[in-house]
Amino acid sequence: MHARRAALRAWWVRGPWTLAVFEFVSFGIKQAWACLFGGLMLAMLVATWLWYPETAPLARYDAITLFAILIQVALLVTRLETLEEARVIAVFHVVGTVMEIFKTAAGSWVYPEESLLRIAGVPLFSGFMYAAVGSYIARVWRIFDFRFDRFPNLWLQFALATAVYINFFTHHFGPDIRLFLFVATAFIYGRCVIWFRPDEAYRPMPLVVGFGLVALFIWFAENLGTLARAWSYPGQEADWHMVSLAKLGSWYLLMIISFVLVAAVQYRRKDPSRDDTRPRG
Repeated sequence: MHARRAALRAWWVRGPWTLAVFEFVSFGIKQAWACLFGGLMLAMLVATWLWYPETAPLARYDAITLFAILIQVALLVTRLETLEEARVIAVFHVVGTVMEIFKTAAGSWVYPEESLLRIAGVPLFSGFMYAAVGSYIARVWRIFDFRFDRFPNLWLQFALATAVYINFFTHHFGPDIRLFLFVATAFIYGRCVIWFRPDEAYRPMPLVVGFGLVALFIWFAENLGTLARAWSYPGQEADWHMVSLAKLGSWYLLMIISFVLVAAVQYRRKDPSRDDTRPRG
């Protein structure tokens, strides 16, 4: 694989413009590979919405849940995901499911179809949608060989992630500190630069910009998910419309939780901010 890629690069790259095109294509391919779990889940949501028979003995939501389990097993068997990463993703699955149970009870969104595999009215596949975010972060970190400048203290990140998670619950019956959390993320991560390797050279990006871009693409995926009737927000039950842009903020904050969980795994392997692993160009 590496030999074929090197041969293709040597054939294609003739100057700065062709190098830029090659890096852009390589970046897209790596991103698609990192999105494998989430992409397959989204494809399953759309495919079952279009073609799943209404008379099937297995409910559509249950079929999606079983398919998600098969994806996770396949990633582990093929070693595309490590056991340590899978543990973090499992934690994120639980974290997401607990939030789903609370949010649906509060009327934030609903699951309009019946299913057998559910907890408190929440189909079990919903937790895998959160796990897909964790899977993406873990895989993209490894595939792009992330390095950081001015990586924030991990305990400070844990405190922020905890506050973000708690606010998802408490804002229903108390003050919403979301604006404060946005300011806190800018304060904690604002100076941090992520270095990623789309091809051979490392390229820099402010980490908060990376959070925003990932949140934007999750919002696009959420629009497909609601269009496919996997879940519905108030007002979408009878006549679908695009998800409010305000949800971008929610996904941005959710990215913090996912990032910190994956960072904890990376920290156990090596300090991600360590000077001897940090590129300078």
